[in-house]
This record gives sequence, C-alpha cells and structure tokens, in this order.
Amino acid sequence: MKNENNHASDIPRKDWVEKLLPNHIQPYIRLSRIDRPTGAWLLLFPCWWSVALAIKDWNNITELLNLFILFLFGAIIMRAAGCCLNDIFDHKLDAHVARTSNRPIAAKLITVKQASIFMISLCGLGLIILLQFNKLTIYFGLASIILVIIYPLTKRFTYWPQLILGFTFNWGALLGWIATAGELQAPAVVLYAAGIFWTLGYDTIYALQDINDDVKVGIKSLALKFQNNIHLFLCFVFTITIILMLMAGYMVNLHWLFYFGISITAIHAIWQVCTININDPLDCLKKFKSNQVFSWLFLLSIIFGKISI
Repeated sequence: MKNENNHASDIPRKDWVEKLLPNHIQPYIRLSRIDRPTGAWLLLFPCWWSVALAIKDWNNITELLNLFILFLFGAIIMRAAGCCLNDIFDHKLDAHVARTSNRPIAAKLITVKQASIFMISLCGLGLIILLQFNKLTIYFGLASIILVIIYPLTKRFTYWPQLILGFTFNWGALLGWIATAGELQAPAVVLYAAGIFWTLGYDTIYALQDINDDVKVGIKSLALKFQNNIHLFLCFVFTITIILMLMAGYMVNLHWLFYFGISITAIHAIWQVCTININDPLDCLKKFKSNQVFSWLFLLSIIFGKISI
C-alpha cells in the first residue's frame, strides 16, 4: 500500500516519467533512479576526475572522449543496478520510511523477482562496457562487486554505512586512472581517499532527511551518530577532502590555475556546511544535490590545471 504522505516521498510526481512512459515501464525507471540522476553523477565524477588527472596527451581528444563516454554509460547503468540491489535488500524497511515508502518494491508495484531480473540485465550491460577497458581495469571493476553487495547491509549493523558507500562510489577514481595510465599509481589512491571523505560529507547530509524514521526502524547512519555535532563533522570531512584533492593535483604538477579552481571548490564546500538547515529535509536534499556543482568545479580545476601546463 502506498504511503499517503506523498509530499515526503523521494519519487517526483507528474514528471516526465508519468507523462511520457507506459504504466508498466514506470516502476523500473523509479527503481533504477534514472529519473533522479544525482547519484549517477556522484558515481561518475571520481572516474572523470581520475581520467583528467592521469591523461598525458591532451591533444588526443578522441582518447579522452572515449574514456569519458564509457565511464558515463557505465556509471548510469551500474548506479541503476546498485539501486535495484539496495531496494531488494531494503524493501521491508523502506515501507516504514516516509521518503522511501513509495519506492516500487516497497509499494508492491513490482516483485523482488522482477527487480532481480532487471538488475541482472543491467549488470550484463555493465559487463559489456567494462570489457572495453584494459585487463587490469576489468579486474578492478569486478572486485568492486564485493563492495556493492556489502553496502546495503551495513546500515543495519554500523553507524558508518557512509564509509562503505565512500569505498564503493569512489572506486571509479582507481578505475579511471588504471584505464588511462595502465597501472595504479599514488595520485589515484590519494584521489580515492579524497572521494571517500567527500562521500562521508554528502551522504551524511542526505541521511539527515530520514533521521527520525531511521530511529524508529533501527537504521544506522552518521547523521544519527553525529547529530549533535553535524556542522563540526561536515567541516572536518570536507576539509580533509579539499586537502587530499590538493595533494592529488600537486602530485601530477598541475598549473597554478588548478589551485585557483580548487579554492572556488572549497568555497562551495564552506557554503554547504555554513548554510545547511539540518532540520529541513528539503534543504538537506538541496545541499546533497549541490555536490554535482562541487564535482564540476573540481573537474574544471583539473582541466585548467592540465591544459595550462
């Protein structure tokens, strides 16, 4: 049964999905979150950051675009598959949380079996894309499956599910570097660490939306663990994020324009921490989504730092 409190749902109403797509297709779009692409962007950007940092020949625009496009489609497909797995594991919990109670499995619009078949199909498409890369990238890509499976379960046992999400969502920082350079090198590891701290920040902001319902159903998160010191926690993780991003750029000898760009990136992080209203779910969602802007700012910082060398 659908939650009558639709205004709290994370599923938009009267949007292009409802207006343009047949009823039997709509639950699969909702399940995969294709209609809500923020998560796909947050999965994609560490890949793009790493490719941009690692690539040597900026005159070879074909190679750059090829890698960017492959990671783009890979992120969209694998984020969709991850959302399917998350909802399969969480559908009983989702039914008791206002924001998630209208998700397709929780609302009984599709079955767990149907969702599983859809997820396997998406994984097949993801594998086709992964096979376009070099062997080491393929091996590292397959290894990420362990993290993808573990993450949805962690919120039941630890207040640190955002840490596991950080390991998972930023794996692309390693993949992007290996796909470009052919081997794993130190700047990629530093960038990976930066992404993990960044995820601790933005996903804690996201979790603030559910803090009351999470207490009722027994879901754990950093938003609950640090609820009395949220601003201090966010200040800490975003500061470490910026420091590690600076280190990654320094390690590849970027032009001074990189440092100018990352100062603007840092200002965006400061804006998030200083202006967030932790008691307003809509503002928390706004700040979470704004990390797409944060991501673009850092990517542009890398690009200007590279082309100006």
